[in-house]
Amino acid sequence: MKVRVDPERCQGHTLCAMRAPDIFELSEIDGHSSVIKEEVSDDQQDEAVEAVRSCPERAIFIS
Repeated sequence: MKVRVDPERCQGHTLCAMRAPDIFELSEIDGHSSVIKEEVSDDQQDEAVEAVRSCPERAIFIS
């Protein structure tokens, strides 16, 4: 599974990093999210899906 964050949609709510801190990191400047590593391991897939569900801007995509 791969994860990505659309930087145009992300508003820095930080919910993804709270749900999946091993997958997402937050900018120290504006709190916007980025993916630490695009490829998510099998044991992190549930966290990635929960992060997608928690994003109010629908800025996280998995494939």
